[in-house]
Amino acid sequence: MKQRIAQLALVVRDYDEAIEFYTQKLGFELLEDTRLSEQKRWVRVAPPGDSSCGLLLAKAANEEQAKSIGNQTGGRVFLFLFTDDFWRDYHNLKARNVRFLRPPKEETYGTVAVFEDLYGNKWDLIQPA
Repeated sequence: MKQRIAQLALVVRDYDEAIEFYTQKLGFELLEDTRLSEQKRWVRVAPPGDSSCGLLLAKAANEEQAKSIGNQTGGRVFLFLFTDDFWRDYHNLKARNVRFLRPPKEETYGTVAVFEDLYGNKWDLIQPA
């Protein structure tokens, strides 16, 4: 048996603002944007060069879901963006006004810095050692 995680649902306030952030600020590719109904779309984004696991941008459908926007993990780092060149990507993200919460740090597992997305979800940018 072979299994893999194909995508993660990320609850967002608005499809278009989320697409803009992930494609323009983070440089992700828009893999799919299919209208399913008047209210619902199937929107997938992924880092360039690797669509093996992407994000499904899921617009909050009710008040309960809206409460989790930006805090899907209770304030912990939620997503981990691996890179082959930390400093290239760090400087590109800074130039695009992505907000870093913790500065770059050398750890035993690699170089890492924490940034947030447009909703406040925390991400690690990591170049593994």
